[in-house]
Amino acid sequence: MVVAADAVQMDPQALDRVEDLFREQIARGSHPGAVLAVYRHGQPVLDLHGGMADAEAGKTVASDTMFVLYSSTKPLAAACVHILWERGKLDWDDPVAKHWPGFAKNGKEAVTLRHVLTHRGGFPETPPKLTWDKWQDWDAVVQAMEDIKPEYPAGAVFAYHPRNFGWVLAELVRRVDGRPFRDFLQEEVTGPLGMHDTFVGLPPSLEDRVSKQHAMEDCDRPSQVSMYNRPEVHQAVQPAGGGIATARDLARFYAMMERGGTLDGIRVLAPETVAEVTQLQVEGLDLTNERHSRRSLGLSLGDPRMGSSGTDDIRTFGHGGAGTSVGWADPDSGLAMAYITNGFRDDSTNYPRLAAMSQAVRDACR
Repeated sequence: MVVAADAVQMDPQALDRVEDLFREQIARGSHPGAVLAVYRHGQPVLDLHGGMADAEAGKTVASDTMFVLYSSTKPLAAACVHILWERGKLDWDDPVAKHWPGFAKNGKEAVTLRHVLTHRGGFPETPPKLTWDKWQDWDAVVQAMEDIKPEYPAGAVFAYHPRNFGWVLAELVRRVDGRPFRDFLQEEVTGPLGMHDTFVGLPPSLEDRVSKQHAMEDCDRPSQVSMYNRPEVHQAVQPAGGGIATARDLARFYAMMERGGTLDGIRVLAPETVAEVTQLQVEGLDLTNERHSRRSLGLSLGDPRMGSSGTDDIRTFGHGGAGTSVGWADPDSGLAMAYITNGFRDDSTNYPRLAAMSQAVRDACR
């Protein structure tokens, strides 16, 4: 159920312009298909879908089509750790090896949970031996994380960890709580929130609902796009970039965060925890992405994909997914949004299309 715009102080005509932009981006070939969902003050305002899920096969995007999230998955992984912190099961400055002794191997004994959450662990590169065909073997993943040799001293360098971030957090969740990450996420976050179309480790029976990823004309990583179209990759537990979801679900997660950890009477986190994990932790040049970035404990702050406020207001928090998507919450405006496309683009064209959509949503607020 989508509420009337007036009920949440949004301009109906401006929301029509958001929908026009959504259709226009598809029509001009920014991507074959997309989904967009918007909340304000904890109420759903927009839920759009359109275009092609598989351009070659002529399959259209349906209301229940799910999309690859890439790194828009990371806040879901971080939220599991936030829950355990709130329950007193771990501390940000605990060495990872306190809970996972084997992780200390090869000089990683000083790496803390805070380092991992802020991409300062010193081991950004996916181990070459951990190819996509091994991602479904959790024992192999754990062994690879134990064996990895850091490139930098713990805490010394800000360098985005595209995949290792999620694997380390997920194994920490298992070590601390006892439940496999996939179960913890479903039982503590997605299940209670009614995010029934969100998976990190897709059931094989749902494969036909996943939109194909399309390498657009300026995509510089076509092999990655092909890899993320594989059912084996969808079905692997890859908590930094392998999530599958709808925009409807992802926006609901951010609406919960924007509301201070509770949505529709369902409490996932305490307000104090949300405030803690969305505070600025590190700012500077990210050596992996080669751009200026700001990070809290597992979230990106003030990302340009989040619209004009996102460039200078670090109270806006969320995360983008490589070449395709963005999700965010702004506690000052009461907005929460997820925009997921299936056309993988270079940053030079991906950032502007996502920022334009985020800005259009912001402009609809009264």
